Amino acid sequence: MDAAILKPDELPVNDRGNGARTIPLVTRRCGSTGVINGITEFDPGAKIGVHYHNCEESVMVLKGDAIAEIDGERFPLRAGDTTWIPAGVPHRFLNEGEDVMRIFWTYADINATRTMVETGVEQSIDDEHAKAKRI
Repeated sequence: MDAAILKPDELPVNDRGNGARTIPLVTRRCGSTGVINGITEFDPGAKIGVHYHNCEESVMVLKGDAIAEIDGERFPLRAGDTTWIPAGVPHRFLNEGEDVMRIFWTYADINATRTMVETGVEQSIDDEHAKAKRI
């Protein structure tokens, strides 16, 4: 299998709505058989819904300030701070600041899913990435 060099500025972007955009990086598309990762950028005031995954997730704040809501508790984060969230634990990230916030996330399973707490709807991360378009 060949290695991959991934340049976020040249990759498709998934508009997640509410001011959040995701750039899938390591996925099946580049040959990964074990992990998925990428970057999500949040405009000021942007947030995503409370959800959980079927596998572990780690998130590092790359830029700006973030709020991590993990199992109902809020944690202020800044660039360099990193979370580890076990499978099944409800969480989300918010940008309550005045500047763009960017996170780098990794799922510990190529078959990662996201289940939205409010609706119970489960979707594979691969299916979410299929919506990404080059902008």
